[in-house]
Amino acid sequence: MSLTNKKWFQAMIAIIFILIISLLVRENAFLFQPLIVLLQTIFLPFVVAGILFYLCRPLIFWLVKKKVPKWMAILSAYLAITLVFYGFIRLIGPIISDQLDLFINNVPSMVTSVVDGIKYIQENRDTFPEFIQEAIIDGSNQLETQIKNNTGNIANGIFSIFGFIGGFINTIFYLVLVPFILFYMLKDSNNFAPRVASFFKKDLQQDVLQILKETDRTISTYIQGQLIVSLCVGILLYIGYLIIGLDYSLVLALFAMLMNVIPFLGPFLAVIPALFVALFQDPIMLVYVAIITVIAQQVEGNVISPQVMGKSLNIHPLTIIVLILTAGNLMGLLGIIFVIPVYSIVKVLVTHVIKIYRLNNKDLAS
Repeated sequence: MSLTNKKWFQAMIAIIFILIISLLVRENAFLFQPLIVLLQTIFLPFVVAGILFYLCRPLIFWLVKKKVPKWMAILSAYLAITLVFYGFIRLIGPIISDQLDLFINNVPSMVTSVVDGIKYIQENRDTFPEFIQEAIIDGSNQLETQIKNNTGNIANGIFSIFGFIGGFINTIFYLVLVPFILFYMLKDSNNFAPRVASFFKKDLQQDVLQILKETDRTISTYIQGQLIVSLCVGILLYIGYLIIGLDYSLVLALFAMLMNVIPFLGPFLAVIPALFVALFQDPIMLVYVAIITVIAQQVEGNVISPQVMGKSLNIHPLTIIVLILTAGNLMGLLGIIFVIPVYSIVKVLVTHVIKIYRLNNKDLAS
């Protein structure tokens, strides 16, 4: 066997080519700038439309089975989305508004309490160990520096306002695109996989269809399951907060529901505002909030998630931690949110590609 036919040599050549291509892409990154801008522009509307697609699809499948025309089923899904949002705003909106007004009115007293606490710590810092005294001094100096740097900076404030207005206009523009993208996703969903498979050889088309089917099932399970689990956690926390009489219970429960979408870190981030509110309301509330949070997470981890998500994703907790930490350092919050479904898709692709490769090798050997 010649050197070029050996697997280790082929692997080394492949690695060298990949490194050369990566270097060329890096040195000529400006050529890809229009493509990057395009992807950034369509990213948000496609993500929102994709989430709504997987939420609406079960209803459309059910209506189509009942002999309802597909265009009418799509319109029914649009109507259902509109009614859900309208009902949410109509029923829960006033409660949220009242709780936010109450919170805003109580902010001055909370700030006063924090300032009094800081003054007390500074006045009595001699009673603390030396390393704590140094930390207090450093923290106070940094706080004063931040205040001096940000006070009277009118220009930055004006630019921030214009930036907010521009971002708001872009968001409105993106949201207007969502219904159109969603319509074509729902209309042509059955034709997507066959069209992709048609680009491959006939002997590979069945394998490609299987890969796309598995990928679709993984994404569907993750999106539908994650939203259902987050909704259940939000309801459990809201009931628990009502039982213990925690202020701003609905706002805190909604915040926890949104944070629960973030894998692994979500529950820890969700409890921070609740503990903060509990501290100002009554210190004993800290214990109650901690108990409610533990109970909700135990119910979610042992009852809700196994029933809703099952073992379809089958990702080890240690793998999740490594993925989240890596994605957070590379891409921030968006990376943390999307790293698990992306990893699941890549896992499906790699598993099937290896399976196809092994089968082809067996056929060649025989």
